[in-house]
Amino acid sequence: MAAKTIDVRYFASIREAVGQGQELVQTEAATLGALRAELIARGAPWAGCLAEGRAVRMAVNQVMATGDAALPDRAEVAFFPPVTGG
Repeated sequence: MAAKTIDVRYFASIREAVGQGQELVQTEAATLGALRAELIARGAPWAGCLAEGRAVRMAVNQVMATGDAALPDRAEVAFFPPVTGG
């Protein structure tokens, strides 16, 4: 499978943890969950803020998605913590 270029965006506390708001990632991941696993495998700080079991919302091309969502080439992926209201 050919590598894809994914525009990964981080928001709120996740952005603070990884120290950047956006990056281009080369990946062969077929799904959003596989991309998340690749990022976690980088180690700290991704492993902490994106770890399985952590409450992380995800979107592909500005549509909320789950880990089994297909990951097309040139997709925009967003990771953000759940929004709390008050």
